[in-house]
Amino acid sequence: MGTKDIVIKLHNTKTRKKEVFEPIDASNVRMYVCGPTVYDRAHLGNARPVVVFDVLYRLLREVYGADQVTYARNFTDVDDKINARAAESGRPIGDITAETTQWFLDDMGELGALQPNHMPRATEYIPQMVAMIEDLIAKGHAYAAEGHVLFAVDSWKDRYGNLSGRSVDDMIAGARVEVAPYKKNPMDFVLWKPSTEDLPGWDSPWGRGRPGWHIECSAMSYELLGETFDIHGGGNDLMFPHHENEIAQSCCAHPEGDFARFWLHNEMLQVEGKKMSKSLGNFFTVRDLLDQGYPGEVIRLVFLQTHYRKPMDWTDKKAKEAEATLRKWRALTAGIEPASSAAAAVLEALADDLNSAGAIAELHKLAAAGDAAGLLASARMLGLLTEELGAWASAPAIDLSAFEEKLFETRKKAMESKDFSEVDRLKAAYVEAGLEVRMSKTGVELVPGAGFDPAKLGVL
Repeated sequence: MGTKDIVIKLHNTKTRKKEVFEPIDASNVRMYVCGPTVYDRAHLGNARPVVVFDVLYRLLREVYGADQVTYARNFTDVDDKINARAAESGRPIGDITAETTQWFLDDMGELGALQPNHMPRATEYIPQMVAMIEDLIAKGHAYAAEGHVLFAVDSWKDRYGNLSGRSVDDMIAGARVEVAPYKKNPMDFVLWKPSTEDLPGWDSPWGRGRPGWHIECSAMSYELLGETFDIHGGGNDLMFPHHENEIAQSCCAHPEGDFARFWLHNEMLQVEGKKMSKSLGNFFTVRDLLDQGYPGEVIRLVFLQTHYRKPMDWTDKKAKEAEATLRKWRALTAGIEPASSAAAAVLEALADDLNSAGAIAELHKLAAAGDAAGLLASARMLGLLTEELGAWASAPAIDLSAFEEKLFETRKKAMESKDFSEVDRLKAAYVEAGLEVRMSKTGVELVPGAGFDPAKLGVL
């Protein structure tokens, strides 16, 4: 079976069922994914959609050709969170957004994510947003009030809520909507808002101001991909209100189009079985994990072992198992030329609603069968076992024998003195450095874990 014969099926949030994916134009398959607001490091949950849609991007390129796929993912670089960060730090907004944009690209690169064809920044598309807002007003879908422009949800009431499966009345009853005297309807949302002198702002027909969040993606996707494109993706936390509002704006501005034909949403991420939060102490940025010694390739494999529409649980145990697997696969494929294409079973798994977990299971089968060439080609299709991500596995092993000898001799002395305080101190320090301590009557063995940090041994 050639890649051209592969039938891709994707779960379409819009229809709530799995559908055969047929692009509008097979020579120009178009995908838009909501990107980050750049005011801080990307946390682990931010990385999940990046990896999910990177795999879909790779699959589309495999099936339709690398030059036939256009992938756009935006950067929101005008936002109240950015303004607040600038106010508290005293740094210029442009410096913050430039720095955090590069952080994001560097961190996602460490996870093996390909860069999209287009990475538009919101501030580059302000004129297009103003033009779209003017058009919405002219068509009766928006109105100006007290320096603001708001989308009139009543003008789209019959279809507003279709994506998320909510009615406008239910949303008003249960939603935390911003109450404002200038709104005609509590559900109306901001397209443009006024800016004071200390905030970023642009001239517009409604005075100096800045765009609302939702209009950004509608304007940028239209400019880059057209009035109708194939796939729109993002985390399921964006389904309402962000994606619902995007649909309303875009379909009202371009009623002859269909905006996005397929909507894909990934589920959220947990850490050790609990929702990630700073209050629980289980909040990690991608850079935190990389700095703790978790290789980006290991993080990527942990992500891919769970289907994108299921909640994903990051655990240290999974990371250690993923590292062991990758070491085994890299040893098996060392010096091997990859097969001409990924194994059919791997492609079939991915084509079935991006079943990355099923694809990983097929990689294990290839490894068990000793098919190193097939394993290498198939893993690379998933962004694994690439040369770019392999430095961690080829790094020279650290000689731990002196540390093992030190603990063994300290333990021998403690057996005589009955004072084990120094033994306990050394063991705790080794564990803190990411080592598993195995002690027996004949010796001590120190085994590096996924978070091993040799620098922490330097103080001992």
